[in-house]
Amino acid sequence: MATTRTYRGWRAYLLAVLSVAACFALRGALEFFGDFFYLPAVPAVVLTAMLARRAPTALAIALSIAGNILLVPRAGIADTVINAGLFVAVSWLVAEICWAQRRMHRRSIELTRTLAGRNAVLDTVLATVPVVILDRGGRIRRLTPAAASLFDVDSATTAGRPFGDLVHGFDLSRQGDKASNGPLEAPTGHWIGRRPDGRPLILSLQMGVMPEASEEDYAAVCITDLTEAETATERARELDIQLNHVWRLNSLGEMAATLAHELNQPLSAATTYMQASQRDIERAGLIGQSAARTLELAKGQILRAGTIIRRMRDMLATGTRGLGDEQISSMIEDLGPSFALISRDRAVEIRTVIANNDDTVRAERIQFQQALINLVRNAAEAAAGQAQPVVVIRGVSLGEEGYRVTVEDNGPGIAGDDIESIFRPMTTTKSSGMGLGLSVTRKIVESHGGALTVGRSDMGGAAFTIDLPRGADEG
Repeated sequence: MATTRTYRGWRAYLLAVLSVAACFALRGALEFFGDFFYLPAVPAVVLTAMLARRAPTALAIALSIAGNILLVPRAGIADTVINAGLFVAVSWLVAEICWAQRRMHRRSIELTRTLAGRNAVLDTVLATVPVVILDRGGRIRRLTPAAASLFDVDSATTAGRPFGDLVHGFDLSRQGDKASNGPLEAPTGHWIGRRPDGRPLILSLQMGVMPEASEEDYAAVCITDLTEAETATERARELDIQLNHVWRLNSLGEMAATLAHELNQPLSAATTYMQASQRDIERAGLIGQSAARTLELAKGQILRAGTIIRRMRDMLATGTRGLGDEQISSMIEDLGPSFALISRDRAVEIRTVIANNDDTVRAERIQFQQALINLVRNAAEAAAGQAQPVVVIRGVSLGEEGYRVTVEDNGPGIAGDDIESIFRPMTTTKSSGMGLGLSVTRKIVESHGGALTVGRSDMGGAAFTIDLPRGADEG
């Protein structure tokens, strides 16, 4: 719908003058048929009012009165004033009607454009969002293309079927008061959709009853496909289980290594003392032979205990098993859900700034991820007491030398006296810690041929840096 042009400035006044001049020219041509007085001037006022504003319209009225007084003789001054006054009143009323009509026309154009825009948005939504129209009995009336694609059905052949054929357990009659507007609760957990190929769909349903609901078009059901989101959540849950399992094994291995180291000295000393006792008893002759045999058995058991501890340490020690080519960016991206949990639990913002070019290293995926998770968790705990706690994970390529990952926080940092001992087993600054976390983390990094160091962050807290090599076949 086209808008009417509005004249402004001198063009509007010129329009008024030309309109009045044209009307009086027409009046002159019609004089043969009689005196028309003000009637020929009315179109000039209407045209000016339709195309201009009040001031040009008032000029058109004034020019019409002046021209009529000059061209049409009157019986007296009273007759002239009365006719002029009536013309002003009628002309201004007509002008107001014209202006009102013009405002309504503009408003109509605006509403038409708004409606067209909303219709375009609605068409876009209906083309991309799965929506099903149901009758009062819960049968399908229509499906949007997105809904038909979601369920892999034909819209024409599906019309008239119960919606429960596509969504397990859906019964509109059982919804009761809930069958109005808003989300619909499934009987158990999520709504489960059915496809012809048997693949299940995890769905969320949002229903709205039509404003003027009829038997045929009763309600619209908007469908959200949660299948991929739930699958991603399940994968994240499985990854978390794997990470925790690996961490327990690594911690157990570190503890076994520590115990083996600590127990080896007293066991060695006990063996030495028994050997000395055996020599003393041998000097006693036949009397000490029985005791010597007993000491020999005891020494054998002590040596056996040491062997068992060493075997346990070797079995549980962190090794380089399963190393392969891995991308740092991919391994860190998989940890997104785990980072989100840490961020929520500690109310800490976690940022990742990872250069994903030239980021391939030799690594065991789960082991590296567990080491990184432990550093991020420690950083989040350290920063949690700050006004705006932040943890930043940075990744940058070192070229042929490898790749560097740094975990920084804006916490209080690490005291200078603790930096030297922080990676030692059984050393911790936490009241509830066992002192194995950073020790195991460094063990994992070193098993990859890398190095884990700690320093001061520009953010004010600690900065733990992992340097991983490319591997023998890189560079």
